[in-house]
Amino acid sequence: MKKIEYEPPVWVLNYNNPKPLLDHTMHMLERHGIRREDMIVTETPDAKIGSIIVDIWPYELMVNRVRTIRNQSFISGVELTIELKLDDDGNYVDYL
Repeated sequence: MKKIEYEPPVWVLNYNNPKPLLDHTMHMLERHGIRREDMIVTETPDAKIGSIIVDIWPYELMVNRVRTIRNQSFISGVELTIELKLDDDGNYVDYL
């Protein structure tokens, strides 16, 4: 399992995701070496160059690193994709 190199804070983008998905996201990021107290859940990150930003999707997490900032918008590249798995009942499972 790949550990994510980062400097706090890590920005977790949450756009009205269901609580089970957000909870599992936090758990999976912890499994990849990010401390929970270093995560900030928000819709609008105040990211700097080099910051980690996590996009939450129903079946994966996109871990991005900010490369540049233009006109108050950030441009990032994907560092890691973390797949999220569901059991037969639709509950997120820890497969690592």
